[in-house]
Amino acid sequence: MSFKRTLTGIFRSQEGTSDRAKMPELKTRYYQLSRDKVWEDVSSTLKKIPGYKVLHEVPSVGEITLEKRTSFGRTMDITVSVISTGPVRTAIDVYSATRGSLGDLGANYRNIMQLLAILDKKFSSYRVS
Repeated sequence: MSFKRTLTGIFRSQEGTSDRAKMPELKTRYYQLSRDKVWEDVSSTLKKIPGYKVLHEVPSVGEITLEKRTSFGRTMDITVSVISTGPVRTAIDVYSATRGSLGDLGANYRNIMQLLAILDKKFSSYRVS
């Protein structure tokens, strides 16, 4: 993580992926699999990651809400969205926000990178550039 990302984290307490993200590592991930298959694998994978607690799952909408507590006692809310973009193409977006008014010093960015690394590893052979 760069020094610029840490400075940005002083003022920002949220981060997310999107198609229009300026940083390439925060771009939406696309996979050549059906939404149902991706949903099952993402749901089971997120439940196994230590330090994250699955709060809510909505399969019809394709959202999973997670919670993570920092060592300083702050709580981060993370939403993973699984979106069908075609019959056998699925997108995954992640949004992370820290409760409270102060910045997060890049913690939300690190959460997103950690989750995306795990999901990219799981779906590496199906990833669409």
